[in-house]
Amino acid sequence: MPTITLPPRCDRAAAEVLLPELVAALGTGPLQIDGTACTHVGQAMFQVLVSARRSGDGAVIEPSPALREAARQIGLETELFDGAHA
Repeated sequence: MPTITLPPRCDRAAAEVLLPELVAALGTGPLQIDGTACTHVGQAMFQVLVSARRSGDGAVIEPSPALREAARQIGLETELFDGAHA
């Protein structure tokens, strides 16, 4: 299972850098996204993460407490992390 690691600051610039890597990894089987180092996440990264979850075989995202809380605040916790524990 390919693993992609999110940086601590997941802003628009990070999303733009990460998107080609995610696209290349999709379709190769289940994808693991390690978000345990994430301390800040913005809207663009949430869009990339939702897309990764809904595409191909989907992605399993392991969130940091900050990533999980930000997702909870905007109503995406279940969408992104079903079954994952921070």
